[in-house]
Amino acid sequence: MLRSKVGYSTNPDSFIVGAESAQMSTKDFSNVKLNFLFTSVKNDAKKVVKGIQSITSSPIIGCTSSGGIIVPDGYINSSNGFGGILSFNDPGMTIGVACHEAGRDARTIGRKVAIEAVENAKTTRAPAYFYMIASPKEEEEYLMGIQDVIGRVPVFGGSAADDTVEGNWKIICNDKVFSDGVAVAFFYTDNEIITSFTGSYKETENIGLITDVKDNRTLVNIDGVSALKKYAHWINVSPNSLKGLNLLKASIIKPLGIKDPLGNLTIIRHPMFGNDQGTRTTSDDTITLGNKVVKGTAIIQLTSTIDELVTSTGNTLKNLRKQMYTPPAAYILIHCGGRRLGIGSRINEVHRQLLKESKGVPFITAFTFGQYGYHEHSSNICGGLMLSFTSFGRN
Repeated sequence: MLRSKVGYSTNPDSFIVGAESAQMSTKDFSNVKLNFLFTSVKNDAKKVVKGIQSITSSPIIGCTSSGGIIVPDGYINSSNGFGGILSFNDPGMTIGVACHEAGRDARTIGRKVAIEAVENAKTTRAPAYFYMIASPKEEEEYLMGIQDVIGRVPVFGGSAADDTVEGNWKIICNDKVFSDGVAVAFFYTDNEIITSFTGSYKETENIGLITDVKDNRTLVNIDGVSALKKYAHWINVSPNSLKGLNLLKASIIKPLGIKDPLGNLTIIRHPMFGNDQGTRTTSDDTITLGNKVVKGTAIIQLTSTIDELVTSTGNTLKNLRKQMYTPPAAYILIHCGGRRLGIGSRINEVHRQLLKESKGVPFITAFTFGQYGYHEHSSNICGGLMLSFTSFGRN
């Protein structure tokens, strides 16, 4: 039977953050299988890990979370940083954890990590489910490499994040801490695991064909028009008002999206940066996106309100709970850091939504820059401005 507990700390000392969080999350647990860790970029992640290891020797996997975390006790953040852990206790569960720093070939690294995770689980089988963390750059390639080894096993997770999109994020895997790369946890279990992966945005009638892309994530042209000009026209603003990081905030409630081949899932593509400097191969007014897009496919302008971003969290958790055939024992709730930025001071309303719909089941919410998941029969995919909410069944 799976049991879980949450611990957290905002102590100014990073070592104590880890120790206090682990003391809370492992109390009365004799067989901890995994510690999901989320901490602040203001903390020394290596010291946080040492603090945890002073309490428990069980595996650790996690990353830095943008701005805070949410646990049943509330929204946890402070000027000193924070740390939070959700610990699993289940004698019947086997978990293989592995990681690798970035290199020249992300897909090859994904394969290596998958093989190592299987070996660390002391098996030769593919897992039932897996969790992935990566740096916000090559998530799709890591995912493909992992699936080259284990097939299309369902994924959940998200990209490491910082507070200011400056690249200060960290990935944490046992005693390793690094900025760029990938980490995974493979779950071997008969317990039910379900993910709800959604953006909960509405589609508009603004739809165009992607006619030029550079380096996978720079959207150059839509319908043959400079992407930033096209997007600005769609949302009825001046392109100049979207230059630089102005685009990131403006697009939180008006992002772009692409559909999976079955049409069951709209995957959000967050416009991150409005470029005004052309190159030899691109014109001015391009858009840097948070994830990959492909020339010759349709892209849709989406819309939402802050009210809807808030209520979508409770609705998503409620829908996730309804999909479970067995009682849930733990929730890992990956929430986009960009959505949190848009929600702003209303983040405590999100806590109330999650507390109500969790029905007393332990949960931890991290704010990441990318989110990973699937919907019904779609393939595993990476998106942004989304929710990747995962439930672990008790039995």
